Amino acid sequence: MILYGGETYPSDQQDRLLSDLEKRIDRTLCGEGLSRETVISTVDRLAERIEAGEFDELINSFAPDKAQYYKETAVRAMKRETAHKRLAIELPEALFSGCTERLNKRVFPLGVLFHIAAGNAEGLPALSVYEGLLTGNINILKLPSADNGLTLTILRELIRMEPALADYIYVFDTPSTDLEAMKKMAELSDGIAVWGGETAVSAVRALAKPGTRLIEWGHRLSFAYISGYADKETELRALAEHIASTGQILCSSCQVIYLDIDRLEEAEEFCRDFLPVLDAAAEKYLHLDIGEAAQLSVRRYCEGLERAAGYTEKSKKRFNGKNSSLTICKSSTLELSDMYANVLVKRLPEKHILPVLRRTKSLLQTAGLICRPESRDRLTETLLRAGVNRVTLAGSMSVPITGEVHDGEYALRRYVRVTDTENC
Repeated sequence: MILYGGETYPSDQQDRLLSDLEKRIDRTLCGEGLSRETVISTVDRLAERIEAGEFDELINSFAPDKAQYYKETAVRAMKRETAHKRLAIELPEALFSGCTERLNKRVFPLGVLFHIAAGNAEGLPALSVYEGLLTGNINILKLPSADNGLTLTILRELIRMEPALADYIYVFDTPSTDLEAMKKMAELSDGIAVWGGETAVSAVRALAKPGTRLIEWGHRLSFAYISGYADKETELRALAEHIASTGQILCSSCQVIYLDIDRLEEAEEFCRDFLPVLDAAAEKYLHLDIGEAAQLSVRRYCEGLERAAGYTEKSKKRFNGKNSSLTICKSSTLELSDMYANVLVKRLPEKHILPVLRRTKSLLQTAGLICRPESRDRLTETLLRAGVNRVTLAGSMSVPITGEVHDGEYALRRYVRVTDTENC
C-alpha cells in the first residue's frame, strides 16, 4: 500500500506516482513551508488519543507482548513538551545566531528526506518521519519489509487530522530489490536517513547522488557491564527483565554481559546465580510467535546434535534454562547474541575495557552499568572513552530519555542546514 498526497493507492501504482512526485515536491518547496507548531500540535493530539487507548486494539494486534512498551515510547516521543525540549537542546537559537555585522544566519530544512527504515521496532519509521516533519522537510518513506501496517495507519491518521501534512509525507512499500524505484527516490532527496546494518548502508551509498547528505543510523550493539553491586538482587532482576522484555532485538538491548573478573569459575558461578532470574523474566515477558519459536527450537536442536557428536566449540560453555540460556565465551569480543533471552557472558577486567571495546567502536551504543556506587563515575568515564555513546542503569538500557543523543548525534541537527546571508 502507498500513501501519496494524503490518499492510499495499491502498490502497482508506484511507478506512475513516482513519475509525478518531482513536480509535487517542487510545488511544495515553492510554498510557504510547514509550520512547526502545526506539526507539534497535530502529533500531540494524536499522542493524547493513543494514550487514551483509542488505538489499543490495533497496537495489541501487531505487538501483543510489547504493546505497552511501544505505546508508552510513542506517546512520550510525540508529546508537545518532548518536542519543545528536543528543539531547545538540538536546535537552540543561540547555536545558529552567530551573526556578524555582515552576515545573518538562518536555519532551513534540508528539503527532502528519504527514510529507509529498519523493521526491528514497531512505529520507528513513523517516528523517523516525525523528526523530518519537525525540521520542516518533505519526507519520502520506504517501509521495511517487516512493517505490519502500523506505520501507514499512524501517518494516514496524522494527515486526516491535519491535511496540510499531505504534501510532506509520501510512503511506499517498495521492496529493497526494486533498485530503480529506490534510486528515483534517492535522486529526489537532499538527505537519506538509513536505518540498518553495513550491507544496507553500503547499498544506499551506491544510490545516493554526490552531495546528498547520508545520515546513517546503523545497527549497534549494546551490553551490560557488572563490577560489583549496590543491590544485587534488584539490579540483576532489572537486567533480566530488560533482556526478556526487549527480546534483545533493539540496538539498545543487552547482547553480552561483561563481568569484571579474571577466572572462568567466577563466570560459571554468575551464570548459576543469574539463570533462574533470567528464566523467570523470560517466562513473564517473552512469548515468541510461531516463527521465532521454531527458529529457536531448531537452533537448540542443532546445538544438541553438535554436542552429542563432539563438535561443541571448546571456547564456550552453555547453561540452559527452560526459557533462556547463558553462554560463557572465552573470547571478549562484543558480538550479537542468539537473542530472545539467550545471552553471552564474557570476562572483561576493568583494565581491558578500553582496548577490547575499541575494536568494535563503530558498533557500540549502550552500556548498562552495574557496579558499586563509588565506582560508577570511574567506570562510566572508561566506557565513554572506549566509544560507548550511552551509559545507563542496566534495567533501563532501552528506555528513551528526552534530550538524549542517538548514536552520538542529535538527529534534528542533521536534518537541517545553516545558511548565511550578507547584510546590505
